[in-house]
Amino acid sequence: MEREERGMERLLYWVNKTVEEGRVSLPIGYFANVIDIGGIGIALSIDGVGTKLLVAQMMGKYDTIGIDCVAMNVNDVICVGARALCMLDYLALEEPREDLLEEIGKGLYEGARIAGIAIVGGETAQLREMLRGMRKGYAFDLAGACLGLVPLDRIIVGKEIEDGDVVIGLASSGIHSNGLTLARKVLLKDNLSLYRFSPDLGRTIGEELLEPTKIYCKEVYQIIDSGIRVKALVNITGGGLLNLLRVAKPVEIEIEELPPVPPIFKLIQKEGEISDEEMFRVFNMGVGFCVIVDKDDVDKTMEIIKEAGVNSFILGNVSIARDGESKVILRKIGLVGKGTSFRRE
Repeated sequence: MEREERGMERLLYWVNKTVEEGRVSLPIGYFANVIDIGGIGIALSIDGVGTKLLVAQMMGKYDTIGIDCVAMNVNDVICVGARALCMLDYLALEEPREDLLEEIGKGLYEGARIAGIAIVGGETAQLREMLRGMRKGYAFDLAGACLGLVPLDRIIVGKEIEDGDVVIGLASSGIHSNGLTLARKVLLKDNLSLYRFSPDLGRTIGEELLEPTKIYCKEVYQIIDSGIRVKALVNITGGGLLNLLRVAKPVEIEIEELPPVPPIFKLIQKEGEISDEEMFRVFNMGVGFCVIVDKDDVDKTMEIIKEAGVNSFILGNVSIARDGESKVILRKIGLVGKGTSFRRE
């Protein structure tokens, strides 16, 4: 982990030298950045689907992977208060198989439909010598880049967070598109494991792992449009609830309640004998997105989320970290998260 952080620091040193002062609204590190184009805020983000693609190859099922690609991008763009407009996709292929391309296209269409965006172009590359997957001829990588619009005076990154603000969690649809490397290591000892029926899941392991990432555009737009003073919007991706620390102020997040842990995470933890510290660092654990609002706006916010058909729950409260050290405290589990890891209190 330390080597990875050092490597990222060196990369960012050079990347940050490209940033033109005054045009870029945010430091690199938020879920998306905003560029000032003649007084118009253009929000940009990029992400891929990761090793969930390997599960798709093992299952020979590719029609939902495109949904994941859209979700991973639009869920980041909306975190700065932007409305996602369009996306580009990048598809690298071992071979341009017709069945593979059509199924990926179906997923991209469905994700775009749910998010209310257009996919306006992209790039397809044949990289036979570079790609090696789980099924000969079907290796591929899929990523996207999303563009949105946000008024420059309405960018949301947590600058207005105050003591006593409340963290509301929105339910995930399952494992989403993070932590699949660990999940595969634990659950997929061989190809037959994919088709193992789990009574707790109500379906096979493979079907559960391919459940598409939830797209949160509809409910987030409705919350913003309602006039609620949204303090922060947080996509719970890799890093789990540590993503709550990706705001503009040093904060102490006190998580008093958590939703029931979805069966897929219980299964991974049990079969892999994985610690709570690792589980909460890697997975969303049932919380796919968070909204931070004033305590007086909690009921209205949760009612909007409910009307959008999504389960939500009050996770806890926010206070400004007087010592400048941000942390997430999972009180009932006895974990404290700082930086990129959780530790026992």
